[in-house]
Amino acid sequence: MPDRPTKPSSDTRDAERQEAQAEHVPDREPTSEEAELAEQRSTDPEVAEHAREMAERGAHQEGEGRLP
Repeated sequence: MPDRPTKPSSDTRDAERQEAQAEHVPDREPTSEEAELAEQRSTDPEVAEHAREMAERGAHQEGEGRLP
């Protein structure tokens, strides 16, 4: 690790921006077994509720640490 922070070049920033905006696709389709197992799984209602609460809390966050 460098002793001090480094500043990314404009080429690096451009490459990162292009990567972030690129279409994201899987490297392969799921196998039939994987697809079947995924369909059999159910979402834990407590986990789903917690995710909704955290999303709501984040949407209304104020103060230090808030993204513009």
